[in-house]
Amino acid sequence: MGQHTGTDGRHDTAIPGLTLYRFSHPTDPAYVLQEPAVYVVAQGRKQVALGQDVYVYDRTNYLVVSVDLPVVGNVFEASPERPYLCLTLAVDPHELAMLMAETGRRGPEDRLDGRGLYLNPITPPLLEGLVRLVRLLNAKDDIPVMAPLVLREVNYRLLQGDEGGRLAQIAIGDGRARRVADAIAWIKHHYTEPLQIEELARQVHMSASSLHHHFRTVTAMSPVQYQKRLRLQEARRLMLTGVSSAEAVADQVGYVSASQFSREYARLFGDPPRKDARRIRESAHGVTRVA
Repeated sequence: MGQHTGTDGRHDTAIPGLTLYRFSHPTDPAYVLQEPAVYVVAQGRKQVALGQDVYVYDRTNYLVVSVDLPVVGNVFEASPERPYLCLTLAVDPHELAMLMAETGRRGPEDRLDGRGLYLNPITPPLLEGLVRLVRLLNAKDDIPVMAPLVLREVNYRLLQGDEGGRLAQIAIGDGRARRVADAIAWIKHHYTEPLQIEELARQVHMSASSLHHHFRTVTAMSPVQYQKRLRLQEARRLMLTGVSSAEAVADQVGYVSASQFSREYARLFGDPPRKDARRIRESAHGVTRVA
């Protein structure tokens, strides 16, 4: 992985769904939308917080994310001599479903008993498959033929993990887990619009109370809080571009009241929009302000 990540940051690869990350120093907490994928650390350590729950993953445990989740994450073990190295592998529901059918594995039970992300211990067979996958980056002519075979092996090993049933829900779950995932997808694509819980519950074939309960089980927040987090994270991204005013950004992400936007922004990020954006830009350029 070090050979293919010469600089810090994200590195896309020639293998579909495989992305590499490198950081030479610990990072500040970042508010991100963690997408469905498997996250495997080869060196260093990282943590993500979802609500009050904190998940630490390193060389011994990998992270699986089954739905889009707004989390706060940071690398806390990294150095220039031993940089943080991580790979992410997008989950292919179609491939998982095919493997389950071919191996006769039972489908997942219709139950929700945990968050939409979890840790699993990495096993030698899974690690061997991942090593072969990364080594293919040194033989690009082999990727079209060999990558699908190795990816199939990796997916098979993932299904054999302690929480393979929860991973299988991504592939063929059609009960409450799938309905919550559908609700999350709707909010993600309509986060600027007014949210009517009763209407959303009707769309995903759940009662409003059931949706609220199971949504909180998976995401550690209510549908309204989830929408608010998406709005504020996108607002922060827009503020950092410096193109629009705070009032314009508030309107763009769906806020009717600019003052409410400023209050909720400061509650989440610690400072009002303009001050927060200025602080981040100055920090990125190494500017030290004297109080």
